[in-house]
Amino acid sequence: MLAIKNGKFIVPNAAGDFVFREEGALLCEGEKIKGFVSEAEIPAGAEVIDAQGNYVAPGFLNVHIHGCAGADTMDCTEEALAKMARLQAETGVTGFLPTTMTCRWHEVEDALATVMDTMENKPAGAQILGAHMEGPFISPAKKGAQAEENIRKADYKLVKPWEKVVKIITLAPEELPDYDFADKCHAAGITVSIGHTAADYDKAIEAVREHGIHHFTHVYNAMTGFSHRAPGVVGAAFDTADAYCEIIADNVHSHPAAQRLLYHAKSGKNIVLITDSLRACGLGDGPSELGGQEVFVKGELATLKDGTIAGSVATMNRCVKIFWENTGAPLPQIIEMVTKNPAQELGWYAERGSLTAGKRADIVIFDDEVSIQQTIIGGKKS
Repeated sequence: MLAIKNGKFIVPNAAGDFVFREEGALLCEGEKIKGFVSEAEIPAGAEVIDAQGNYVAPGFLNVHIHGCAGADTMDCTEEALAKMARLQAETGVTGFLPTTMTCRWHEVEDALATVMDTMENKPAGAQILGAHMEGPFISPAKKGAQAEENIRKADYKLVKPWEKVVKIITLAPEELPDYDFADKCHAAGITVSIGHTAADYDKAIEAVREHGIHHFTHVYNAMTGFSHRAPGVVGAAFDTADAYCEIIADNVHSHPAAQRLLYHAKSGKNIVLITDSLRACGLGDGPSELGGQEVFVKGELATLKDGTIAGSVATMNRCVKIFWENTGAPLPQIIEMVTKNPAQELGWYAERGSLTAGKRADIVIFDDEVSIQQTIIGGKKS
């Protein structure tokens, strides 16, 4: 049994909104949260963690990450995914979706097979919860750092063998001949996301309101921007209250003001912070690689040879800190963006995503700088 005391706990109130709770201790039994008790009620023999006045929150969820620690999803090895899992845990993440690139289809399949095998073998660190497919069903006009020669038309026969592992597919809705592909994804429980798209505002709004595509991949990046006469995909993301919007809050992919604009446009709701990090994350400056393309890293910026931004080197705790600084939003609300929001959208909230009795004991303790003091995964210190 594990007990955490002396913390500023971030918990849901009666309405489900996250707030602070500063009394009592959080008790965990096995892999599950048992609930809150007074410090006097902590059972004898329980392992006690003194949070020393730091924040105690649900473990972070990262639903868009290509790599870190010198490893990448497209390495197609369990060793690579294990490296990623370890660094994710060190940065407060307790569950993540390794994300594939627009590579040759057999390489995407190899990566998905490796994710599935690694999920079963359960390496130490953050839990692998499935995979996010970023492409290959995207727009050549908004390919970003994706390789154009590997872009292809959406075909559900390609995806069907991987229904159990794929949780999100990023695609360009204007490249679909109709919405049959999206309908089949939804029937299989796969979230379809608008991204790497040259769609206009009307097409994006149609996808959300008429076809249930309620997720936007890294808002602002690789999509049509906002203009007062052509609101674009960014305008559609702003204008659909029930759609979830990813954002890379690293001050490279999105300016601080752009982060504030998204926050206000969405009234602080349905925002999902992601890292979109590549293998260079955690390694410092120097050359690296993404999807077979050479990448150069300097500070917080990673680019291809032609200067195209090529994913981030941000960690999730850093994104939380940056978004908090840039928006001035209440910390509990920002924590929803890396816990409750992705868990609700992907159907995980009944089992994870809040410090609620009966849910998985996935917990992170951090200070005012969002420096991680302790990560607990399934009731065990990572």
